[in-house]
Amino acid sequence: MKPFSLRALSSYILLLFGLSFTAQADVLKIHVDDTIQPISAEFIVRAIDKAKAEHYDALLIELHTPGGLISSTREIIEKILASDVPVIVFVTPSGGYAASAGFFILESADVAAMSPGTNTGAAHPVLGNGEKMEDVMKMKLENDAAAFMRAFVAKRGRNVELAESAVRESKSWTEQEALDKKIIDVIAKDDSELLAKLNGREITRFDGKKSILHLAGKKTVLFEMSLKQDVLAWLMDPNVVFLLFSIGMLALYAEFNHPGAVIPGVVGIVCILLSVFALNILPTNYASLLLIVSAFVMFGLEAKFQTHGVLGIGGVVVMVFGALMLVDGPIPEMRVRWQMALAVSAPFGLITIFLMNIAMKARKNKLIVGRDAIVGSEGKAETALHPSGKVIVMGDLWNAVCTEEVEAGELIIVRKITGLQLEVERKYQKQAVNTATHS
Repeated sequence: MKPFSLRALSSYILLLFGLSFTAQADVLKIHVDDTIQPISAEFIVRAIDKAKAEHYDALLIELHTPGGLISSTREIIEKILASDVPVIVFVTPSGGYAASAGFFILESADVAAMSPGTNTGAAHPVLGNGEKMEDVMKMKLENDAAAFMRAFVAKRGRNVELAESAVRESKSWTEQEALDKKIIDVIAKDDSELLAKLNGREITRFDGKKSILHLAGKKTVLFEMSLKQDVLAWLMDPNVVFLLFSIGMLALYAEFNHPGAVIPGVVGIVCILLSVFALNILPTNYASLLLIVSAFVMFGLEAKFQTHGVLGIGGVVVMVFGALMLVDGPIPEMRVRWQMALAVSAPFGLITIFLMNIAMKARKNKLIVGRDAIVGSEGKAETALHPSGKVIVMGDLWNAVCTEEVEAGELIIVRKITGLQLEVERKYQKQAVNTATHS
């Protein structure tokens, strides 16, 4: 009996420990303050998996986003709808917003909440770079997005008609308007007030089951991005990608012009690889990437040939257009800003033209060294030349001969070099004295 009692006691202790651990389950919280793209989608999906695996009472997503890619939005919503753990999406802080893709994510949550001074909506689908759509394509995208919205808003018990109007008419609402029109469920100034208001609230899960939230006194545990996700999220900024690619191309150009320098080559390869990796994830227009490469070719040709800045200016224009069209983002935040395009392109062109001007001046003022530099140069007779003697030319003392007598201190010009001896002549010829007599 004794071994059985010890085993039973151990089991009871472990059970009590497990129950106490479960009773201490908290709310997992994440911050999403970025565009909706593959990395932010991976972060949210990872948080949902963690909340389920560690038995959190709920997942709180604090959202502040201008929108993003529909593909990443669908991935996030699919995971939210299938989550075993209730998902609360909270648009915060005050002054923040959840537009476009952010509105879809907000409406898909078990609980949709907003802070005072926030807004949401404007979920009309657009093509990359905000291009104007043909009527047929516009209708297709609108109908698809509207159907996607209806698929989960109705099951969340919210206003389907108004939610759909955010897609078809780009309507937006403040937090109070959204609450009054039953687009969201609650307004709270911070997460502690939000959890207090949600305590004891009955929610309907996507599968139709009812659930009561027990969030009173629960702590929020912040879950942050991994180092990899932090780096990738930084790389997802199209402006950063464009800058990295430009630096990489410039570094490779420097390496080609100074073979063996090594450091520029390494820097160039690393920058280009990072930018290409990010462009592979982003909706990239590779024809625009070719334009940027062509711009650097034009800069290189400007540095090699005398075009008086024509190729350099052309390179700037091509590079700016390539940068502006590089990423087909559906929102301005997912495209290269024109300020960044000009700030990178213009200096490259100006530097190329400036260096070309220096090179052209160097060609006109060609430096002559060695024997050619001495012939034709001026000097001074150190001793009298009768016909040989010593002269100083370009700071050096030389043996010299002259076909005429030259006194010490007179200026001479070098006409020829024979071995280590100079052949010179007097710079200023003496005027002949007229000795003729008149009869």
